[in-house]
Amino acid sequence: MDNLLDQIRQCRVCEQYLPLEPRPVVQASSGSRLLIIGQAPGTKVHETGIPWNDPSGDELRRWLNIGRDLFYNPEVIAIAPMGFCYPGRGRSGDLPPRPECAPLWHRPLFNLMPKIELTLLIGQYAQNYYLKNKPKTLTETVRNRHDFLPKYFPLPHPSPRNRYWRMQNPWFESDVIPELRECVKACRIRD
Repeated sequence: MDNLLDQIRQCRVCEQYLPLEPRPVVQASSGSRLLIIGQAPGTKVHETGIPWNDPSGDELRRWLNIGRDLFYNPEVIAIAPMGFCYPGRGRSGDLPPRPECAPLWHRPLFNLMPKIELTLLIGQYAQNYYLKNKPKTLTETVRNRHDFLPKYFPLPHPSPRNRYWRMQNPWFESDVIPELRECVKACRIRD
């Protein structure tokens, strides 16, 4: 595992397409029980090298009802985004994750994590990559999350930019968040 994590952190496959120096961000251990697959690091995460170290991470930890110490314990939680480096900025936010990362690194990494009990697929990029026969919209995918459990739990991105979506879909907070917390507890993940 350490050798593979070193290889990932030294990866320069898409360097020519990145606006900043490559800085792959990943957290994993062979003992991890929960896997979080998000989009790609933002600028704050790129600067610190700490995954989900931004307002989106604060909201995700609130959804999960876990603190930073547990969240950043790789023996419990693995974090492997669809793109490991900051992809740059587009017109309405960050660019999509680079397409090279997931096909190159996910399978070898996940093969070394046999204790994963639940995978959170955060946002459309992770859901499009991992969910077969999923509904066309993120809203319907999250609404139909039971179709993908117990392996996958699809979620919207916890970005402050998605507050409007959450306001338009109050069932997410009232129904999905409590269920998510129960699924996380079932993986023996507690603060």
